[in-house]
Amino acid sequence: MRVRRLSLLVGLTLLVAALPLWAQPGTIEVLWLGQAATKITSVGGKVILIDPFLTQNPKTPERFKNLDALGRIDLILVTHAHRDHLGDGPALAKKHNVPLIGPAGLNQSLVTLGVLPANLAPRMNKGGTITPLGPEIKITMTRAEHSSELLWTNPTTGKQETHVGGEPVGFIIEFENGFKLYHMGDTGVFGDMKWIGEYYQPDLVLIPIGGHFVMDPKDAAFATRAYLRPKYAIPIHYGTFPVLRGTPEEYIQALGDSPTRVFAIQPGDSLRFPPQ
Repeated sequence: MRVRRLSLLVGLTLLVAALPLWAQPGTIEVLWLGQAATKITSVGGKVILIDPFLTQNPKTPERFKNLDALGRIDLILVTHAHRDHLGDGPALAKKHNVPLIGPAGLNQSLVTLGVLPANLAPRMNKGGTITPLGPEIKITMTRAEHSSELLWTNPTTGKQETHVGGEPVGFIIEFENGFKLYHMGDTGVFGDMKWIGEYYQPDLVLIPIGGHFVMDPKDAAFATRAYLRPKYAIPIHYGTFPVLRGTPEEYIQALGDSPTRVFAIQPGDSLRFPPQ
């Protein structure tokens, strides 16, 4: 009897290990694709794509520049209008017939300019919480300290025009198992990060560290250690362009003895959370 039980236990363990990451009990898959582009697969297999700057991203692995390689997409989130965040979002929204959710002003411009139909560019704003993937996944839009101009090429004149892009944002995603991920988008340090940390208590932050346009490693370490206090952090938005000089090593050094566990991964790498 004990042998049979042991065999059954081993068999079940092997079966779980053979499952795709999202199907393993209680896990969320995070695939980083360079800059702020992130593909997240929930416990139940829902796929959220954030800031999908892919085809023109020098750090995105070549295979993911073929947008078909992304597979299924259920929702697209965009933190602001800059090209290295909006990126391939409109094309992917139309390709998969899924909503692209960004700052209200950005989505209004995308509809007004004819880039997306209204049903694929629903409006929301900071402080709002939505459940487009069902009640078990909650998405909240938060403040970010940045800018958000929309640069658009007029198809009639061929000239570039600057349009309203709304205010930059971040996103808190609470998954089916209660795990909370905070994608910070592009931001500098601001005092309300302390409130975000205390109120939402994110388990994982995807935090920009490159400097120049966003926090540098020292700023990001201060925000992590003093304000957000997450269990885990993935540094993003560095090394893509020459001005983004901050490195994960500098971020980790600046964190000192902070208990936050940092995962310095490469574009194309994926991780499971919580770590097993």
